[in-house]
Amino acid sequence: MKARNILPLFGMVLLSSCLKEELPVPARTLGDVQVGQACVGSDYGDQVWYDLGTNSIVSVNSKMDWDLAFECGADGWQVRVNTSRSMRALEKSGTDITQPLDTNGYGPLWRIDHNCGSADSTAIRDWRTDHPVYAIDMGYSDIGLAMGVRQLRVTAVDANGYTFEVANANGTNVHTYTIVKDPQRTYVHFRISSGQVVAIAPPKGSYDLVFTQYTYQFYEPVLAYLVTGVVNGFSGSRTARIITDDFASVSLADTLAHPFTSDEDGVGYEWKDYDFDLAVYTVFPERVYIIEDSEGQYFKLHFTDFYDENGTRGCPKFELVAL
Repeated sequence: MKARNILPLFGMVLLSSCLKEELPVPARTLGDVQVGQACVGSDYGDQVWYDLGTNSIVSVNSKMDWDLAFECGADGWQVRVNTSRSMRALEKSGTDITQPLDTNGYGPLWRIDHNCGSADSTAIRDWRTDHPVYAIDMGYSDIGLAMGVRQLRVTAVDANGYTFEVANANGTNVHTYTIVKDPQRTYVHFRISSGQVVAIAPPKGSYDLVFTQYTYQFYEPVLAYLVTGVVNGFSGSRTARIITDDFASVSLADTLAHPFTSDEDGVGYEWKDYDFDLAVYTVFPERVYIIEDSEGQYFKLHFTDFYDENGTRGCPKFELVAL
């Protein structure tokens, strides 16, 4: 019996860092097959930001390093939660953050940031009119412990930054923060426990993909699960998927029949499977991805392994060709 590489969100449904140096490689000509690998760890605890043009890791951080992400564009207003930790949000009635939370009976009302990345499918909705208070489920630690619930109320945004309040679940320990937007980044990240902005996403244009865990919404049955895969990290990259056994023959012309998508999980997690009988992961090299990167260059990519040379899982290996 096989099942896809999914881990249930322990609390949602109970059936439910550091920057590393860039690793440069010599420039390649079009058509050369390059080999890349991005290890997120056997516990899937890291997030690896990857640049296709140089076939290199730009930065690595622990998924425990941040909680909230604030959109940085001049007109940006979106606030996202850390889906790699199963975080989610619930809108309260009223705007008084000092009122204690009572989330009993609200299980079906918890929302996640949908895996497609759409602005209209976020856990924290468009808050700018009513400025509601949100219950924030902080998700799970790297050893599977529930991290509790906090309260959040975003009170203002302009071209320069955000002002927001954070409190304990019982309404105590209210803190007000102001953070500045970074025009060099799509999102700026914030850690509630330290009350500080943290360096997570590299500058725009320096990366294309993020190897990470993230929350995926299934519909048959309706369950939210934690999966390990690849997202674009709001880099602006686009992806087309082609099923073929002949990786060498895939060309940019194939996108005429297989259109690009800008979805956050255009690559996603379905390039591998887990065999419970053998307790091993296998990859599907016939699932080929054509990716337009943040600089408008095109590449084809397919996965060849999920293990490193020592047999450690969580190390996706792939072949990459510039088109």
